[in-house]
Amino acid sequence: MMTRAALPAHTIDVGTEPLDRPTRNSVGGWPFLDNSQEWPECFCGERMPLFFQLDIPLDLEPFRGDHLLVFHCRAHNDAAEPELAQGRLVPGYWDAPQLPYPRPFWRVLLQRNAVLPTAEAEPSLCALPLTLRPFVDTPDRRGLGAQAFKVGGTPSWAQDPESYTCACGADLVYLCQVPEGMEFAVRPGAQEQPYSTRAETYGMFLSNEIYLLACPAHCDPAAVWPVNQN
Repeated sequence: MMTRAALPAHTIDVGTEPLDRPTRNSVGGWPFLDNSQEWPECFCGERMPLFFQLDIPLDLEPFRGDHLLVFHCRAHNDAAEPELAQGRLVPGYWDAPQLPYPRPFWRVLLQRNAVLPTAEAEPSLCALPLTLRPFVDTPDRRGLGAQAFKVGGTPSWAQDPESYTCACGADLVYLCQVPEGMEFAVRPGAQEQPYSTRAETYGMFLSNEIYLLACPAHCDPAAVWPVNQN
């Protein structure tokens, strides 16, 4: 089997001390959005909770310096299914129908001019700090990287590897991984999420393992596909 090279990566550690002010690396908290970007809403009319956000480290090309934000609807918790046309993801796939829904129930953004936080913090999820720690992600004999909450490196595919071509023609590049079963604590009194593991937590994409693949051409801030496996 062909040996794959070790790649720079950063593990993402979730802190325990609640945040009382905006920070760029956080679970929940105050989203840092480009001036032209509004807080995403689901097709159901609910504003999507911010699950996490972070600055992409400068050693991770081609997304170095971008600001990653991951939003997901509370009321709609399902798996993502890609729609292809002529071997590519369909144009505007970040807004395309996600059957049986008229549009996706998530929004993943790579913002390039996210300077200021929103005035209001994410109301549902507990605001906690994220710390990024660099490591070298050395693939195992099967070519799989570390199974961790991480940005960069090599995905630890739970099933067969998946690859996609953006509607713009660029091959999507692996960016970030969220482990299977990862839970995000919610504030007291927050509405429960369908199919969540516990009433006091939210999950994304039915708590599948998530691999974020992004367009290296930056054709749109939302040109990111969330692969789900278990």
